[in-house]
Amino acid sequence: MKAVPPASATLISAEQRSFAHVDTWVFDLDNTLYPHSSRIWPQIDERITLYIADLFGLDGLSARALQKYFYHKYGTTLRALINEHNIDPHHFLDFAHDIDHADLELNIGLGTAIEHLPGRKLILTNGSRKHAENVARKLGILDHFEDVFDIADANFVPKPERRAYESFLEKHIVDPSRSAMFEDIAKNLIVPRELGMMTTLVVPKTVDPFREAFEQEAVKTPHIDYVTDDLAVFLQSCLPLKP
Repeated sequence: MKAVPPASATLISAEQRSFAHVDTWVFDLDNTLYPHSSRIWPQIDERITLYIADLFGLDGLSARALQKYFYHKYGTTLRALINEHNIDPHHFLDFAHDIDHADLELNIGLGTAIEHLPGRKLILTNGSRKHAENVARKLGILDHFEDVFDIADANFVPKPERRAYESFLEKHIVDPSRSAMFEDIAKNLIVPRELGMMTTLVVPKTVDPFREAFEQEAVKTPHIDYVTDDLAVFLQSCLPLKP
C-alpha cells in the first residue's frame, strides 16, 4: 500500500467541496481523538493483559501472547473472551478502562473545530460509553457530540465487522451517503466506504511504540479518501467556505 504525505500537504479547497454534502460526522475514539502521547491506549492494553493473566492464571508474557492471538483472530480481545469463555463483558470493560487520565490534555483547537462542523457529531467506538465520555470530557469535546455508540450498543460485535456499522446507522438514523468517518485503523474504514461514507485515516505524528506497525501506516487505498496526522487542522479545512 502506498504511503501518502501528512495532512499539511492535502489541505486544499477541494476538501471543502468534498465534505460539503456531509451532515453527520462520525469519530472513532481511541488514538483518533487524542494523540498517543496521552498514554491512554497503553494503559488499556496493559489492563487487558492483566485481565487475561488473572482469568487463565498465566504469567505476563503468556497472557500478552494470548491477548494478541485473540485480537488478530476476533478483532478484539473482548469478542474472543465472550465467544470462547462466556465472560461478563461489562466487567471486562470496567476493568480495562480503569485508567489514569492525567496525561490527557484539554484540546481547545479540536473542540473548536468539532463544534463548528455543520450537522450532527457522533462517536463510534469499540470501547465503552463510560470510557468514551471520560476521555471526551477531559479533552473538552464531550458537549459537542450528540451521542456515543459503544460496543454494547453493537451487541459486542466490534468494528470492522459490517454489523457494527449497520447497527450504528440504524440506531442513529444516519444516511451513510451524507456522513464522514474518522478512524485510526485503516481496515476499520473499509465497510464505511463501501456503505458510502467519506473516510479519513488519522495517523500519529510519530511512531507509537505501544501499537503494531500496520495500525499506524499512512496508507492510501480506494477505501480511504484522506489521511491526516493532525485531526484538528484537518477538520478546520472541512468547514464550509465563508462567502
